[in-house]
Amino acid sequence: MYRIDLNSDLGESFGAYKIGMDDKIIPLISSANVACGFHASDPVVMEKTIAMAKEAGIHVGAHPGFPDLMGFGRRNLAVTPEEAKAYTMYQIGALNAFCKAKGMKLQHVKPHGALYNMAAKDYALARGICEAVREVDDSLIVLGLSGSEMVRAAKDLGLRVALEVFADRAYEEDGSLVNRRKEGAMILDEKEAIQRVIRMIKEGRVTAITGKDIDIKADSVCVHGDGAKALAFVEEIRRALQKEQIKICTLDEIV
Repeated sequence: MYRIDLNSDLGESFGAYKIGMDDKIIPLISSANVACGFHASDPVVMEKTIAMAKEAGIHVGAHPGFPDLMGFGRRNLAVTPEEAKAYTMYQIGALNAFCKAKGMKLQHVKPHGALYNMAAKDYALARGICEAVREVDDSLIVLGLSGSEMVRAAKDLGLRVALEVFADRAYEEDGSLVNRRKEGAMILDEKEAIQRVIRMIKEGRVTAITGKDIDIKADSVCVHGDGAKALAFVEEIRRALQKEQIKICTLDEIV
């Protein structure tokens, strides 16, 4: 039987600003990537998100990003691997405190936004992030872009690795995500997105933005929890996976 983890980036509200539909998305996924206060979130939101995840029985991962609240962590920052390591360690520690207080074990770490995309191509940066993970808790799973330098760095350091694919993002021929500013970067047709996910899981292939088929491996699918149609999309992708007899599991069960 095919197996897949469904993850979503959550806990991204902060202060008076509400982002996403966490309470509705959480019961539909198997893993939550929770923002840790740098690109989004705040201590109150972090605590509430962990509590909701515990109640729903889903697993939690840290979602560390650049210290860039204004840019939502999507702007490239010039940081050294040592700085990326410190940023990651700090944010894992913050979220882990809330997990421990709720009697939950942190499952994984998935970098956010620009940090994720930069580390996908920059081995030294990826290694700095993975060193932080290993030094905090070497049982944590690194969730990284399938075929990326993040995956290579995590494996080199002996960490467990889960390969992530995206339902609503287009791919370049090298397996990287198409820049959001480029036309066609987002897959807007829900049926097309779901068909792409099924193919990635069952065939290990996806069509790049150029029209060329590329190899890809999927342990986890990211479904975004914000946007007007997010809830309907998550519901539809769950139904499609069940119809295709693809079992939804946690990362701990897959890697």
